Amino acid sequence: MAETVYAVVVTHRRVEQLAESLKALVSQTRAPDHLIVVDNDNDAAVARLVADVAVPSTYLGSRRNLGGAGGFALGILHALAAGADWVWLADDDGRPSDSAVLDRLLYCATRYGLAEVSPMVCNIDEPERLAFPLRRGLVWRRRVDELVRDGDDLLPGIASLFNGALFTAETFEAVGVPDLRLFIRGDEVEVHRRLVRSGLPFGTCLTTAYLHPSGTEEFKPILGGRMHTQYPDNAAKRFFTYRNRGYLMAQPGMRRLLVQEWLRFGWFFVVSRRGDVAGLREWIRLRRLGRRERFGRS
Repeated sequence: MAETVYAVVVTHRRVEQLAESLKALVSQTRAPDHLIVVDNDNDAAVARLVADVAVPSTYLGSRRNLGGAGGFALGILHALAAGADWVWLADDDGRPSDSAVLDRLLYCATRYGLAEVSPMVCNIDEPERLAFPLRRGLVWRRRVDELVRDGDDLLPGIASLFNGALFTAETFEAVGVPDLRLFIRGDEVEVHRRLVRSGLPFGTCLTTAYLHPSGTEEFKPILGGRMHTQYPDNAAKRFFTYRNRGYLMAQPGMRRLLVQEWLRFGWFFVVSRRGDVAGLREWIRLRRLGRRERFGRS
């Protein structure tokens, strides 16, 4: 195809994992036309790594940690300014499952006229399992064989963004780039919200996968597994997760989930964690910061 694909990778202090990711990205059967790496640590070792890849590349070292949200925003805007027709997003701790991922994504996007298409995001240690639980209808799926049905090659209207997600340039003109204020956690949910509200067609290609470390440990099942809540393993992750969810739940398209949000987290802290009143109060405090758009980093 004559259209250009720019791959955008955001990294922060993961040189060895980044090397594996870049190797898989540039060895695709349909290789990206250009690679942009945004380095939130401004590390000379990363600059050297990018300079040695087998496709034209641009290294953007940032002296300020912009987080995933700011890093992707910077990389996407740089790609658009350079004339990209497609932008392929990737993180530094994951990689395409094989050399045909970009080819399959482009085929799926063209066949169904999609503005955005994502691969399945699978556990890098157990590829038959999803790296993050994904809801299909009212049921949460955690395995690939639960997600894929006979004959299906597209899951419309559902996508995990940033981990191998492919966007047309026009899609970013319609929905914008990630919000720098969110820093980390929830930035992909916010772009997904805008994508849904835009009315543009998007989905998950069920014939290809992107490998990523498992994130299922954060998602705690409640009510016999019919619902779940997110409880990250350290205070910093909980700060950004809950603060940013407070902001998200106040946005158009998300407010209908507000009652469910209170019920889920109330049940989790009071019942599942056996009266963790302090945890519930902290969740309320952090979500209130987000709702009021208090976006400090501490």
